[in-house]
Amino acid sequence: MRRLIAFGLIAATGPAQAATLFDNGPAVTDVPARSIIRTGGAMFGVPAMSGPGLTYSVADNFTVGGATWIVTDLNFFAYQFNARGAFKFTNVSWSVVSGDVNLGTVVASGTTAVSNGGLLGYRVSPSSLQATDRAIFKLDADVPDFTLAPGSYWLRWTFGFPGPEVRDHYQPPVASGATGTANVAWGGTNPYVWAIDAGDHLGNDLPFVINGTVDLVFGSGFEPQ
Repeated sequence: MRRLIAFGLIAATGPAQAATLFDNGPAVTDVPARSIIRTGGAMFGVPAMSGPGLTYSVADNFTVGGATWIVTDLNFFAYQFNARGAFKFTNVSWSVVSGDVNLGTVVASGTTAVSNGGLLGYRVSPSSLQATDRAIFKLDADVPDFTLAPGSYWLRWTFGFPGPEVRDHYQPPVASGATGTANVAWGGTNPYVWAIDAGDHLGNDLPFVINGTVDLVFGSGFEPQ
C-alpha cells in the first residue's frame, strides 16, 4: 500500500542566503587589475547616463532556467571618464524585460541608490596599460525583492547624475573581450540597437551580476508504506 502525502507547496524552512544567480562576465582581469580593449577593437565603453539634457541606456540579456529566482540585489560595473579614483555615482535606473528588449513586458523596474563596492581596476588600451583615467567601480544596488520565472529576459540600465557638471558615466564591456548581445539606446525614446565596436564591428557583452535565492518549493509525493 502507498499513501499519498500532499506537501501543499511547503517552502524550505529557515532564511535562505543570497548568492550569485547570474554573472555575465568579469569587469576586470589580469594583475594589476585591468580591462583591456580586445585585439582589433577600439571601444573603451558604452555611454550609460541619464540626467539633464542627456540620456543613454544599455541592456544585455540573460536566462532563468530550472527554478524561479527571488532577486534581492544587482551589481553593476562602470567608470566615469577622468574621475580618477573618485566615486561619483548616485543611482541606477533599471528594468527587467521579458522577451524582446524593446517590445517585451517589464516585470520589474526602479531607480535605486548605489553604494560603492570598490575600485576594481581600469579600462585601458593595449598601448596605454598604465592609464588611470577610466577607473572601474563596482556599484551595489539593493533593489526591492522581485521574482523571475524561468524564461528569457533583458536587463536595461542607466546611471543617474545630479547635474551637467557630473556626467561621462560609461559602461565597459566584459574584460574577457567576449562578443555578445549588448544593446544601447539614446535620447530617451529611441529603440535599443546593437552596441557595436567600431574597431572590429562585433558585438559586446556587459558585466553585471544578479543576486538572490532560488525559490525551492516542494510538490506532492508518495511515501512508501
